[in-house]
Amino acid sequence: MKTIIAALSLLVLFTNTAIAYPPAVGILGNAKSCMSCHVNNGPWVDESKTIIDILDKETMKSLRQADGTFLLEVKRGQQQTVLTIIGRIKDDDTTAPYRNAWTYIDPTTIGTSSLSKFAPGWAVNLQMSCRVVGDMIAGFEGAKVTVLPMTVQPLDDAKDAVLQLQVMLTKGESVKGDAKKGMLGNYFERSVEVKVID
Repeated sequence: MKTIIAALSLLVLFTNTAIAYPPAVGILGNAKSCMSCHVNNGPWVDESKTIIDILDKETMKSLRQADGTFLLEVKRGQQQTVLTIIGRIKDDDTTAPYRNAWTYIDPTTIGTSSLSKFAPGWAVNLQMSCRVVGDMIAGFEGAKVTVLPMTVQPLDDAKDAVLQLQVMLTKGESVKGDAKKGMLGNYFERSVEVKVID
């Protein structure tokens, strides 16, 4: 019995000091971006060949605004699904990334106790992911991309917010305990406004 209690005590101790990996941004720690753990050392620095887009799943239209930010307007209580598309264009001589990671973060929630770092009052089913490149989608034929849906819903207490879409294109594997080693990666950030329509 004493052995079991000792083992459980150690488990609690290690659980309380754990570091989420991946992704660590805003989950168990106070990291504000991917760069808190990783390095920006990859070959995909040319933004003109980098694809970062958010499409309305129903209309397949981009939510990108003229200034390069994204705008997601949703009626209160209703759900809307968007597609997060990340990767490199077809005509890219650089070796394609192997895996893309991304997360939508409301910077005001970093350091709070909430596990969801999306905008407060908004329900979301997939605010972050890490996916192997190779998805296909109309309009991006031949591009090396990842595509995943995310459904959001502004609840009764939801308010307008500005999120950061933090993106990393990667190749290789990080060394556990030292994420600055073993992986090539490039970091990108986009601004995403979520707006409630009443």
